[in-house]
Amino acid sequence: MRGDETGGGRPRRRALILVENLSVPFDRRVWQECLTLRDAGWEVHVICPAGGKRDTEREAVIDGVRIHRYPLRAATGGPAGYLREYGSALWHTVRLARKVGPIDVVHACNPPDLLFLPARWLKRRGARFVFDQHDLVPELYLSRFDRGKDLLYRAVCGLERMTYRAADVVLATNESYRDVAVRRGGWRAEDVFVVRSAPDTERFRPVPPEPELKRGKPHLLCYLGVMGPQDGVDYALRALARLRDELGRTDWHAVFVGGGDTFDAMVELSRRLGLADRVEFTGRVPDEDLVRYLSTADVCLSPDPRNPLNDVSTMNKVLEYMVMGRPIVSFDLREARVSAGDAALYAPANDESEFARLVALLLDDPEKRALMGKAGQERIGGPLAWRNSQRALLDAYAAALSGGGRGRAGTGPRR
Repeated sequence: MRGDETGGGRPRRRALILVENLSVPFDRRVWQECLTLRDAGWEVHVICPAGGKRDTEREAVIDGVRIHRYPLRAATGGPAGYLREYGSALWHTVRLARKVGPIDVVHACNPPDLLFLPARWLKRRGARFVFDQHDLVPELYLSRFDRGKDLLYRAVCGLERMTYRAADVVLATNESYRDVAVRRGGWRAEDVFVVRSAPDTERFRPVPPEPELKRGKPHLLCYLGVMGPQDGVDYALRALARLRDELGRTDWHAVFVGGGDTFDAMVELSRRLGLADRVEFTGRVPDEDLVRYLSTADVCLSPDPRNPLNDVSTMNKVLEYMVMGRPIVSFDLREARVSAGDAALYAPANDESEFARLVALLLDDPEKRALMGKAGQERIGGPLAWRNSQRALLDAYAAALSGGGRGRAGTGPRR
């Protein structure tokens, strides 16, 4: 028997979710998937790295979900560092999967596109494989390393193809990613389930603003998210310098919430731009502090530049700005428009001067800010609500268990 019995005497299905790039429950999308499966009667296990300041216990049971964590040092030094990181992660993943024991579904979340290796091992032991494509790794490689379509690029393309072939079901975070699974992975559109990320509206709710967070200025600008080479924090900082120098605006304080590979470099860039007295870097903060900043912000920043990855990716920060009712300034990216709609103003891609001008426009128009914030909340409560993705997730698991998808037949991509 696999797992505990349900109230009707039937054994509970067991799911094992594999994550490498974030700890759980810090990874909000994965955590919502865990809770959805738990509520549907699954016994849920997660294997993931331990966090630095949170999610540090090697094993924990949180809200009925059992989490198995392993120590992992983040990559440094370019691609070679990632090879070391991923090798360690794969070893720990297999080690902990043996500990978990028999499962019905292995659910692997990329990046990297290497988790098909332990997933394929588990398939040989009777599990079905759900591939949850969080990122397009070939596009991530092009956007992050600026090395062109070299040997390593061709290697990551090959790993993506092998992951598609091994999967029984594919989850995509948006329609653009589903198109890639069809075009590049050879899947039929109906066999790819769109499970969008969405904020937890029970946990993310506005609170009364705290004017002291504005550090004596009339307005607060806020950036939330990871700080990596492709995330555009440098674009945001240069735009803020233009807001000050070209538009003469000094009536704002800005806070950048989050951490990542380029955190120290971005702090140094703010100093070089003369912004150290008006830009605050908090690092990662608890959710309650994040809610305080977002509830006080007048304008939120989504400065992801257009590149092969960002144009087709859904940015979690945009959705979190929206659930808090905040107006957004973004560069004009395909999926940014799909997510934010009228909740954002869009500067031409990578145009820092226009980005600054739109920030100034919103600072001068509180009525427009309020209307945009309301539009965002309505979208989060409607077409982008997590309940829609819950249905898609459970449908995907049902398809995997029923033998749907091409993975059960062992065939290659459909052309």
